[in-house]
Amino acid sequence: MKNIAVIGAGTMGNGIAHTFAQKGFKVQLIDISQQALDKGLATIGKNLDRMVAKEKITEADKNSTLENITTATSLKEGVEYAELVVEAATENIDLKLKIFEDLSELCSEETILATNTSSISITQIAAVTVRPERVIGMHFMNPVPIMKLVEIIRGYNTSDEVTKTIMDISKQLGKIPTEVNDYPGFVANRILMPMINESIETLYNGVAGVQEIDTVMKLGMAHPMGPLQLADFIGLDVCLSILNVMYDGFKNPKYAPCPLLVNMVMAGKLGVKSGEGFYDYSESRKAENVAKQFQ
Repeated sequence: MKNIAVIGAGTMGNGIAHTFAQKGFKVQLIDISQQALDKGLATIGKNLDRMVAKEKITEADKNSTLENITTATSLKEGVEYAELVVEAATENIDLKLKIFEDLSELCSEETILATNTSSISITQIAAVTVRPERVIGMHFMNPVPIMKLVEIIRGYNTSDEVTKTIMDISKQLGKIPTEVNDYPGFVANRILMPMINESIETLYNGVAGVQEIDTVMKLGMAHPMGPLQLADFIGLDVCLSILNVMYDGFKNPKYAPCPLLVNMVMAGKLGVKSGEGFYDYSESRKAENVAKQFQ
């Protein structure tokens, strides 16, 4: 298997495309927006430059990785020769179902259809296709080129053959695939999101401030990043979406999103992607932080 299509040029999509391309796969990166594709390619280039600077790869490695990636704004053209499609679009159930309905018609019967969903049922997604046995979850962690884990989620009808193929491909990428069952949030987010939500509740209830909560978790629990900062990097809208999926799936109040999270998302404070979340990522704050380094 050498021909891969990745749907979505955002943070996860361009990271997945980068990872496959760096391991020698031919990748078609697909997005409806040419601007998103250009931005995604620019991000991949910057990340590769960083790896060259750290002497993790050579300039030749960088160039061959970029040469392995082509782009398309047409789903039909993008998946025409794909042996594996990895969907990494926005975490929206209606959008994902529509994409998989289209993929079911456009792709070869032998093509494996994978989704990078972080919480939505693989069985539900597979049900809108004519080949549910070839649909599987392939949940990468962010940042994709660095993080080793890939959650492999079988739907109710996913075949043993497809599961083994995806486990093997994940290993070819230098990842550690871990098979989990198809329940809301799977393992990673079923454990992570309630922790993030409880951290937001702790802030909402006035127990401590943002910096204090994150400091306790970093220094007391040896977390590399505090839960509120991590939420900003994931995207508060994504956190809210995952919590809603788990709340709807389990009907358990412990998964109900904190009102502060809901309000921040409605106000457009989504974290790093919007320039502000629990922390300020605006250009003025970046300039201020740079200036402090020289004081």
